[in-house]
Amino acid sequence: MKVLVIGGGAREHALCRSLSLDPDVSALYCAPGNAGIAEVAELRPVDALDGGAVAALATELGAGLVVVGPEAPLVAGVADAVRAAGIPVFGPSAEAAQLEGSKAFAKDVMAAAGVPTARSYVCTTPEEVDEALDAFGAPYVVKDDGLAAGKGVVVTDDLAAARAHALACDRVVIEEYLDGPEVSLFAITDGVTVVPLQPAQDFKRALDGDEGPNTGGMGAYSPLPWADPKLVDEVMELVLQPTVDELRRRGTPFSGLLYAGLAITGRGTRVIEFNARFGDPETQVVLARLRTPLAGVLLGAAKGTLDAVPPLVWREDAAVTVVIASHNYPETPRTGDPIEGLAEVAAEDGPDAYVLHAGTRREGDAVVSAGGRVLSVTATGSDLAQAREKAYKAVARVRLDGSQHRTDIAAKAAEGR
Repeated sequence: MKVLVIGGGAREHALCRSLSLDPDVSALYCAPGNAGIAEVAELRPVDALDGGAVAALATELGAGLVVVGPEAPLVAGVADAVRAAGIPVFGPSAEAAQLEGSKAFAKDVMAAAGVPTARSYVCTTPEEVDEALDAFGAPYVVKDDGLAAGKGVVVTDDLAAARAHALACDRVVIEEYLDGPEVSLFAITDGVTVVPLQPAQDFKRALDGDEGPNTGGMGAYSPLPWADPKLVDEVMELVLQPTVDELRRRGTPFSGLLYAGLAITGRGTRVIEFNARFGDPETQVVLARLRTPLAGVLLGAAKGTLDAVPPLVWREDAAVTVVIASHNYPETPRTGDPIEGLAEVAAEDGPDAYVLHAGTRREGDAVVSAGGRVLSVTATGSDLAQAREKAYKAVARVRLDGSQHRTDIAAKAAEGR
């Protein structure tokens, strides 16, 4: 089977890495890709937001499966265009992708499905914003209703900052603060059958100790030794299956990757948000632990035959990923800096540690930074402590002027906290 992956970040590199190891994949393409993905897939240029162009490329390549990675192409209807061309595609329709594209839509679906989530208000005027902020009090949680590349959420005790963020958006969702640790749980679905993956935890704040501004994610780990062993079954019953059933009932079946961002509160598990695609950087650690070949599972979701796919098999190993970000991320990151040490990681640390590229490009013989989050250094080990040790050993080999990374990814969990 020929597979085309759409996107060019570390999530897509993780997907391409897994697909490149799949014996059922005869040819692997990525559009537009990045410098690292070029080592495992043939890159093709494409406007990832142009459904017609993506469908034409898939047809030209004879692709038997198209995997749409990022959220913006899904919300733009790229998966619809590929389906219309008669090619199996992993990714929801534009209508179903509103589960991520609109926080208000997601809240409406959750209410109809009886999914536990935070109480909230949808606000479009300054008066509504002030009433909602006053009703909930601090900490204030303000979410841009639309896509914001993982950075549209402000959680703060500062009323002025919360109000400023709300007024900078056309429409916002203001909700009660959910206490407790956060968990990311992915599920693959064909619109009827739902297959959960292993849970992960990511780190959104830029600095150690969960300080600093919100980012797209600075690292992740899996498994979660502190989580209730029944967590996945509980979320399947209370969140994932009811949401998929409700979307099908509405005539907008969701086929692809359903990502539930969860808070484990003192009052039980609550949904913070839904995403309509694999999360970054959680994908890096989840796929590192998946033993089952990936292509057949994604194809089953795309063709509506997920119920015939055998149960997933997982490695016992733990996985940790640490994001290396460019100077001044997440504000105005500097790009164009040379990246050194990548060959050293491959030679000295592989195969248990490896580098997944996010914001990179090739300039002649050099690889340079081309975005805010530049690399995801991922490692596996017998437990989280060993995976952390391997990941940070590899991080130390990478040289990127002005770069930054957190030093505490998975530290508490590795210590049994």
